[in-house]
Amino acid sequence: MFEDLFERWDGEEAVVRYDHESGAWMFVCVHSTVLGPSAGGTRLRVYPTPADGLADAMKLSQAMTVKWAGADLPSGGGKAVLAVPELPTGDARRKLLLRYGDLVQSLGGTYRTAGDMNITPQDLDVVHERCEFVYGTTGGGGNSGRGTAIAVHAGIAASVEQVFGSPDLRGRSVLVQGAGSVGADLVRLLQQDGADVLVSDVDDERARATGAAVIAPDDVYDTECDVYSPCAVGGTLNAGMIERLRCKIVAGSANNQLAEPEDSKRLHERGILYAPDFIVNAGGIIQLYLLEDQGASEEEMQAKLRAVGDTLRDIFARGGDPADAAEALATERIVQKRDEARA
Repeated sequence: MFEDLFERWDGEEAVVRYDHESGAWMFVCVHSTVLGPSAGGTRLRVYPTPADGLADAMKLSQAMTVKWAGADLPSGGGKAVLAVPELPTGDARRKLLLRYGDLVQSLGGTYRTAGDMNITPQDLDVVHERCEFVYGTTGGGGNSGRGTAIAVHAGIAASVEQVFGSPDLRGRSVLVQGAGSVGADLVRLLQQDGADVLVSDVDDERARATGAAVIAPDDVYDTECDVYSPCAVGGTLNAGMIERLRCKIVAGSANNQLAEPEDSKRLHERGILYAPDFIVNAGGIIQLYLLEDQGASEEEMQAKLRAVGDTLRDIFARGGDPADAAEALATERIVQKRDEARA
């Protein structure tokens, strides 16, 4: 399985390490360093097989390349996965994170890590004890969910403007799938705008804590709304689910929302505007880069996060499938940088 994955992957390098003490597989995938050293979050998760973890890291690292390029920031795409037999706790978790920190440090800055699924700023503090190349510690940029939610909020407003002629969200129905750190913040921002917010989460108590109307997980795709905002796991928009959607817009924070590239065409053919995920959910990396690498003020960061909406407007103005337009924008920036380096 590993051989097949590497043959199909177009990234620069991958580091694979088996952690005997925990039974975890550590995968660090550097997809591109054309725009700068690679950076991306670390995902801690139980996978059916180690190969599934490697495949996830490869796919996510490629998504980070276009995300950094789409945000017009000087970093390349990278991602890490800790594929564990079970989610570790206590001392076992700490020791695993320390050994992972040693691995990232050994790469000498080719890859800079941050948080992702099941990795908190407190976990990153542990990694930082052994590694200097860490975004998002409690003493650094903090939890990037806040920045992600602000950017998604701006993206929803731009998408609503494209479809309905005005960015005003008052009275617009928005279904947020996932009430985690990003989804809960997004719900709050939408409520402040006067939107009619619906929320769904596998954790019913977490969904109800938002104060929004709760939709059962099984009913999400059949619920009529103006905007469907997937903010949980990726890969949920496939041919069958797209056929069931009763919305005008898809704009959310989940990574790799489309099960396959052709799904963007399916949305386009149904007249559903798709805000490409790697553009809309770039707020987290914008937050961490500006606060930690640039020492930006809160006002400067907020302005850059809101500018995600302007990037989307430029993409929509290109016409056709927004996913194709977004990929073209990212590719143009990468090729330009590569050509400048060769000149």
